[in-house]
Amino acid sequence: MALVSQADAKRIADAITAAEAKTSGEIVAVIAPESSSYLHAPFLWAALAALAVPWPFVFWTWWPIQHIYVLQLAVFAALVAGLMYRPLRLALVPQSLKRKRAHRRAVEQFLAQNLHTTAGRTGVLIFVSAAERFAEIIADAGIHAKVPAGAWQTIVDDLTDRIGRGQAGDGFVRAIASVGDHLARHFPPGSHDPRALANHLIVLPSE
Repeated sequence: MALVSQADAKRIADAITAAEAKTSGEIVAVIAPESSSYLHAPFLWAALAALAVPWPFVFWTWWPIQHIYVLQLAVFAALVAGLMYRPLRLALVPQSLKRKRAHRRAVEQFLAQNLHTTAGRTGVLIFVSAAERFAEIIADAGIHAKVPAGAWQTIVDDLTDRIGRGQAGDGFVRAIASVGDHLARHFPPGSHDPRALANHLIVLPSE
């Protein structure tokens, strides 16, 4: 299920346009369904379980080693197949690793969307990675130097709260308006094209 509907995507695009009309800064909103495939997790956990399989049979049965080996392979294959189910795969990954992967994807998108090339270094990325339940705002040097990190975190907290309530569209619109207010306060409209970067919501493909 998509995090935002087509109607919400239109509202988000309109919110970006309205916010950028008041500033020389740039705002880009990106949603990633997930920031990594985490395909290593099923293999890792299946391998650990398969390594434990032989010991009870070695010590407490007379099974031939060939039978135990076949069972070990079967357990490994079955667990890999079962744990590939996306919710299970994600549940196997530590939250700290998911946050690192999501943060890395956010930084990649900041560069991929050319936010580091804006005049005055005033680009701001609003990034959400749905599978990791992660949101982050990355501001370029020009605006980051003028707005304390706590201000961005307050916006992120409100965004994630709205997403948690099933109001992702409202969350993005509110976040964009708040970011726009900070940009307008420090960087009023200037000479460069305020539509130099995408004004629509960018939804990335799955990993």
